[in-house]
Amino acid sequence: MAENGNDAPATADVLVCGHISIDIIPKFLPGESDRGRLTPGSLIEVGEAEFCTGGAVSNTGIALHRLGTNVRLAGKVSDDFFGSLTLKLLGEVHPSLTKDIAQAAGEASSYTLVINPPGTDRTFIHCPGTNDTFSARDIAWDRYGGARHFHFGYPPLMKGMYDDGGDRLTGILKTARDHGMTVSLDMAMPGKGTAAYAADWTGLLSKALPYVDVFMPSLEEMLMMVNRDRYERMALKGDHLCESISVETIRALAASLLAMGCSVVVLKLGASGLYMRSAAQLSSMFADRLPPSMGEAWTDRELWAPCFRTAVAGTTGAGDCTIAGFIQGLLLHHGPEETMTGAVAVGACSVEHLGATNGIIPWDQVQSRIRAGWDRLPVGRPLAGWRWEEKTGTWTGPEDRRGNA
Repeated sequence: MAENGNDAPATADVLVCGHISIDIIPKFLPGESDRGRLTPGSLIEVGEAEFCTGGAVSNTGIALHRLGTNVRLAGKVSDDFFGSLTLKLLGEVHPSLTKDIAQAAGEASSYTLVINPPGTDRTFIHCPGTNDTFSARDIAWDRYGGARHFHFGYPPLMKGMYDDGGDRLTGILKTARDHGMTVSLDMAMPGKGTAAYAADWTGLLSKALPYVDVFMPSLEEMLMMVNRDRYERMALKGDHLCESISVETIRALAASLLAMGCSVVVLKLGASGLYMRSAAQLSSMFADRLPPSMGEAWTDRELWAPCFRTAVAGTTGAGDCTIAGFIQGLLLHHGPEETMTGAVAVGACSVEHLGATNGIIPWDQVQSRIRAGWDRLPVGRPLAGWRWEEKTGTWTGPEDRRGNA
């Protein structure tokens, strides 16, 4: 491993690992939305470009840092211009965030062109670069003896994490467990027609999820990976999946993921919020990290947390920031209701500003906004048999053991 920084032991509560890149975002000029299509032979005039770090390592890691968590980042860049820029931008947030980023010689660092004309869906042109060659050798495991939680993000955008059926990814998650850390995992949506899209994700998840305590993908990602035929039919019709999929389908999807071995499934539903389902028996690692009085609160639960109402400036990275809020709640030993509420609140802070983490504020300020009576959005579908909990701002589902005891 080519390391950036010194070999001194790291003191951190969380290690965020996985995909990292540079996002290049051209600013479209007023009136350019109709002319913003990439057609052969055309020239599109744009304004200045914004350069910012992207990917789960940057987005979730910086969000945790701004919430007040002691966090370290493990990713891989090259010794090229984009790699140096990645380290520079991370270092401007805090120097400690660059210490554990591996830097390889002679490879290409990852970058993404974000084409986002006003009034149209975004298009991403992505070079995975060094993310494809990232491996366990790029993680300085012996430096994290005191870390409590390990988060891995975006394996579908990292060739080495899926091209062997998930063995390398599973090995990394198991090693984190062996080092005494609870483990969370996030996914990403691969492009249709790519090797990642065609991979056997059900088989991969069956290997990996026994070593995952909290699995936090999006609904679209899981429908594509677990029920691809249905996903493609709905996508062909142009359905907005988060709004059109039934509660029964969401529940069945979560149950199938729990059956693969994780303790908690949290499905990100966009503007509809978060759905959580937990197992009847938590992993020993997850249960042992909870206070004795809190283990029952997390066992065999079904909850739904609506989003907070806010003026949306941009949604890039909002899911990663929502995950950061969830991890923060876990570290503070909050119950699932408070943890989910904090997570969607951090996500709301993210979308209030352009750039994934520019709107993230310290955790105590997030909690102050919640206590001040921050308004919630509707979940966008009937929740028959669910019960609204005014105190926590969450819905309790029919399958919730504690709420229906």
